[in-house]
Amino acid sequence: MSIKVKIVNDPVYGFLRFPEPEIIKIIDHPWFQRLRNIKQMGMAQLVYPGAVHTRLHHSLGACHLMGKALDELKTKDIVPDRDECTAARLAALLHDIGHGPFSHSLENTIVNVPHETLSRLIMQRMNSEMGGILTKAIDIFGHSYPRKYLHQLVSSQLDVDRMDYLTRDSFFTGVSEGVIGYDRILQMLTVRDNELMVEEKGVHSVEKFIIARRLMYWQVYLHKTVLSAEMLLINILKRAKELARQGGHLFATPVLKHFLYQDVTEDDFQNNPEHIALYCQLDDSDIMASIKVWQTHNDKILSRLCQMLILRKLYKILFISENLASILGDKIEQVKSAFGIDDKDLHYFVFTGVASNSTYNIDDELIKIETKSGIVKNITEIDDSLVNQTLARAVHKNYICYIQS
Repeated sequence: MSIKVKIVNDPVYGFLRFPEPEIIKIIDHPWFQRLRNIKQMGMAQLVYPGAVHTRLHHSLGACHLMGKALDELKTKDIVPDRDECTAARLAALLHDIGHGPFSHSLENTIVNVPHETLSRLIMQRMNSEMGGILTKAIDIFGHSYPRKYLHQLVSSQLDVDRMDYLTRDSFFTGVSEGVIGYDRILQMLTVRDNELMVEEKGVHSVEKFIIARRLMYWQVYLHKTVLSAEMLLINILKRAKELARQGGHLFATPVLKHFLYQDVTEDDFQNNPEHIALYCQLDDSDIMASIKVWQTHNDKILSRLCQMLILRKLYKILFISENLASILGDKIEQVKSAFGIDDKDLHYFVFTGVASNSTYNIDDELIKIETKSGIVKNITEIDDSLVNQTLARAVHKNYICYIQS
């Protein structure tokens, strides 16, 4: 009997093969297919028009890289069994299943539950409906599976998630600084004492990976126009939620209305299956359709913010290293006099924030290097390592956002 194999033609890696029936079953599930309608990079398309790839693209890519990593470990006699390999691939495939529309913008406004928590809850619900095929994958995702290195491949400072999004985001934005040698890194992976590490000859590829991540943050993810657009979207959703709590009438699709007019907590998601089912219908189109209608809402703050986003009349944003309070005061007076905005509503139109880029966190689980002599070192301990000298420093930049005529 022939085995069904799903093959996907991916613009980044070429043909991706998914021979496992469990993975095919998950890919075909409506809750996974929802990710087709959630952009991977949120509002970045306003700066990089090609950045319209989706969470589904990224999830398939992460699953593919997980397979390549496990194939490499098998050649080094680090051999998880077939079920463990499938479970690890499923964990990579579903690691972002809990993301909502425009990712972090929604979870900071409409749904105050982290996407990682929602991913776990959704996986548990799918598992109960599909005969327990995700049990090991959930354990790997949740860091409770005995083989620690499988979780590290899903979530760590050198995981298939980061490898794929850097590779994919650089491809679709056209920003070559994000290109990494993911294939070289995968070939250099090894396991010792149940921990994932990299052979010493791969250390420069890891440094390049960390450098690329730093550059992509400042050039793409924290690009000031991208940041401005995301803060505008967050303020739109905050204002909509505020009006909903006051009992105001807002156009919204049924699933968005459910979360606008209710404060759904983690316990609610856990205890009431309806919330998960509705959340898994929510995507970017619900938000954008509502924002288009809200342009003519009788609340002047909401309508103005929505018009700004639709017309791409975004906040002006300034990165400030000194005299923040003085400059903020000047901008507040300018906005008040130019637009006649009440003091209680000014925070929607002029505000401060901090953009942070912690490319490599020395307080997190460190990337470990197995030297040729068999000694294991953190990458920060390798002689002349760039990570030790520069890349381990977090960078924080203060900024001011304000509207302008």
